[in-house]
Amino acid sequence: MTNVYEDFKYRGLIKDFSNEEKVKNMLASKQVIYCGFDPSANSMHMGNFVMVMTLMRLQRAGHKIIAVVGGGTGMIGDPSGRSSERNLLDDATIRANTAAIHDQLGKYVNLDDKAKGEIINNYDWLGKMNLLEFLRDYGKQFTVNYMLAKDTVARRLDEGISYTEFSYMLLQSYDFLHLHKQFGVTMQIGGSDQWGNLTAGLELIRKVEGDTACEAMTANLLTDHEGKKFGKSVDGALFIDKKRLSPYKLYQYFLNVGDEDAVKYLKVFTFLSKNEIEAIQQEHKLNPGQRLAQKRLASEIIIIVHSQQDLDRALAMSEALFSGEISSLKEDEISELFGNMIVEVASGLKLEDILLTVTAAKSKREAREFISGNSISLNGTKVNDNEMLLTKDVALFAKYFIIRRGKKNYFVAKLV
Repeated sequence: MTNVYEDFKYRGLIKDFSNEEKVKNMLASKQVIYCGFDPSANSMHMGNFVMVMTLMRLQRAGHKIIAVVGGGTGMIGDPSGRSSERNLLDDATIRANTAAIHDQLGKYVNLDDKAKGEIINNYDWLGKMNLLEFLRDYGKQFTVNYMLAKDTVARRLDEGISYTEFSYMLLQSYDFLHLHKQFGVTMQIGGSDQWGNLTAGLELIRKVEGDTACEAMTANLLTDHEGKKFGKSVDGALFIDKKRLSPYKLYQYFLNVGDEDAVKYLKVFTFLSKNEIEAIQQEHKLNPGQRLAQKRLASEIIIIVHSQQDLDRALAMSEALFSGEISSLKEDEISELFGNMIVEVASGLKLEDILLTVTAAKSKREAREFISGNSISLNGTKVNDNEMLLTKDVALFAKYFIIRRGKKNYFVAKLV
């Protein structure tokens, strides 16, 4: 069995242990380990994917893993890592999000054998719970002072926290107890912002079951080399749903991270071994301009999150932009590549007027200079005719004009 403990330490995946020596020993044997996923959106993002990768590593090492989608706790809202109250989602949204997260997890977790992995919804047990029984049997186990001391609550005291979110800790604690009793779970993992909830679960198991065999472990929340929270791009969150963020854009995000972050993310987001990562790091240092670490990182991530086919498509799109061979792009790839850059124009305008409209030139004089100086390519072909009229006959797919000024500056017009 893989030495999971040493591998996790190398990859910077472990922040807190309930008991380091016990966790180390447990990771060296076969355990049932669970992690919860919040259905507050209809897609996970790459920040969440740290825990998905962690479950995949654990499963590959021989542990049974259980991914819990919080269809029940999602109706309450986790205060962890938040400075303000969540807006509660309606039942239909929660159900839709829960189903979407469940389907996503099923792509990465091996469910062929229940002895290896399962995905379950905590609404299955929380939704049946009687309020009076819950308060009597489990709420009684925690003092208010204990709960107030947890970081997830303490950080919210000045601004205020509702009883709804205050009670979230009890529900997640009960999840751990339920999973321990019903599925033999012995360890819960989560992001470091979940530490208070994880240890509260251990406390509940100890008090109700008198069991001290369970442990908890958290992973570092991912940040860049400047300490900024990971996971944002120009398009928002780095969603793993390709309908919300295309594989090409995800590829470009990781292709453009800094050298230090590239190595850090290779450890977290790939299954490459320590020797492979260090070899890439050394080769990258010899010629950093080639961005070898970033290219390998971006490629590995797209294959894991999406597919080899999606990687091939992202690479082809990148090459089309780099080479200027724009005519090779498919129609859907144009809208995917340029998105909010696309400017609508009327048919029959002169090229110089189009340059002004899409801000490729600041004045007509500058536009004419660009055109006469062979600085402008239209749909992959150099043009130098100031009087050229742009109509659907010369447009890609009878609607698009992709303008390249110089080597790197792209502008797109679309006929209306």
